[in-house]
Amino acid sequence: MSKLAHGPNYKVARRRRREGKTNYHKRYKLVRNKHIILVIRKTNKYINVQFVYPTPIGDYTIASAHSRELIKLFGWRGGTKNTPAAYLVGLLAGLRASKLGIKEAIADIGLHRPVKGSKVFAVIKGVIDGGVKVPVDQEMLPSDDRVKGVTIAEYAKMLSEKDPEKFNRQFSMLLRSGFDPRNIVEHFEHVKNAIINVYSSIPENKNVANIIESLLKKGV
Repeated sequence: MSKLAHGPNYKVARRRRREGKTNYHKRYKLVRNKHIILVIRKTNKYINVQFVYPTPIGDYTIASAHSRELIKLFGWRGGTKNTPAAYLVGLLAGLRASKLGIKEAIADIGLHRPVKGSKVFAVIKGVIDGGVKVPVDQEMLPSDDRVKGVTIAEYAKMLSEKDPEKFNRQFSMLLRSGFDPRNIVEHFEHVKNAIINVYSSIPENKNVANIIESLLKKGV
């Protein structure tokens, strides 16, 4: 056992901190500031996005989106954990939140490292395009080409021509489902437009928007 685990001054980290889920120092500041929080979490398979109103006794989830919904609701076939999927989940969550009157949120990326152009910033870019302001350094956001999957399509095309065996191995899950990764850009645009078209026809929920605005003003 490590020497750090001995002595009267040793303090066991909280479970969610040990599991890499919660930065409690950051969470304390977010709760104290009374802002809507954009919670972004990713696993080895999926990406989950939530708009949360934090209180000392618990959090209230106001709107959310999960990368599995891209498949179930919009026929997305390009994977559930890559950059295009991250953007689309952010867009879906942002549109849902904006329809509930959420105008701004503070990003909470948990213990994910803030890497320029990473998936968490693709989510933020999607949320912003969905109509919710999120304070962020624009240089940290991925390029439009990366978001649309241009880099994936070009890499897939190169592999298919130079190393078909590696192409089949690396994109095996997508290929088994009948999807050609070389067509991801066109597929992305189709699904993005479908998401926007659905939510453009849904009016803003004024009642919920008024409740949220009231909570933020009172700092409940």
